[in-house]
Amino acid sequence: MPDAPAASSKTQTFWRRTFSTLLLWGIVGLAFGSMMPWAHLALIGCLALWAMVEFCSLSLHSGIAVHRFWALSLSAAYGAVMSYFLWHGHAVPAELDIALLFLLICGTLISQLRHPIDGIKSVLAVTSTVFGVLWLTWLFYFTARLDFSPRFDGSLSGSYLLLWCLAVTKFTDMGAYLSGSLIGKHKMIPHVSPAKTWEGFVGALAFALIAAASLYALFPQQLSIFPSWFHVIVLSQIVALLAVAGDLAESLWKRSLAVKDSGHALPGIGGAMDLIDSLCFTAPAVYLYVVLFL
Repeated sequence: MPDAPAASSKTQTFWRRTFSTLLLWGIVGLAFGSMMPWAHLALIGCLALWAMVEFCSLSLHSGIAVHRFWALSLSAAYGAVMSYFLWHGHAVPAELDIALLFLLICGTLISQLRHPIDGIKSVLAVTSTVFGVLWLTWLFYFTARLDFSPRFDGSLSGSYLLLWCLAVTKFTDMGAYLSGSLIGKHKMIPHVSPAKTWEGFVGALAFALIAAASLYALFPQQLSIFPSWFHVIVLSQIVALLAVAGDLAESLWKRSLAVKDSGHALPGIGGAMDLIDSLCFTAPAVYLYVVLFL
């Protein structure tokens, strides 16, 4: 009898997660199907800013000072400037990233000068602000770089590459969740995420490979940037490993703050941070792999 409530809770979580997943894929499908650059950039920008709002709110609620206005302003400005370059058919200049780092570090330190020194909390206010922007804005905006690569001519020349990255990343999450729920017994890193199992990890690798291979088989011309199956298979496993790592990284952050989900807007999933955590690791990896090896 004691197992009945737990089973019921797992079933509710499964259906909530399924509903949220279908809803999100519907939104992504509409944005992707429109093939309008503004729709893609707007979706990426909204998710990045939403995740930063959650990060700042949870940090402050947990007693970690963060320069919220400065972090959100920089995130919005960085996204707007990058969107301008991509929309007008220009490659993103390296100076934009240098400017972000310069303004982020110097501006945050200068902002902290206005507040009295409060031991380690003063340092945490600076490091938390810098970390949040780099994690949830700079890394996540590699999705936009993928979307407009490799030509950077103002068209969505890399849209199928981004779709491939999204699908492999999310199928990794799905494989880990389904395999872990059905046959998971051996805990992976219980002190960070008690629900993660090695069986789920194997399922994540398998689902990632299935998604990667299926899309490459369905859209060989659109994904011709991959010269052979070798790159598809290798990159799918790299993405799977980083997707798991990205999810665990956010779990580490949340567990340190004693929170379960970053938000409650997406039943069964959580908030924007829970949605993009894996992509913050996988999108830069796919971009770098394409630039360096293809």
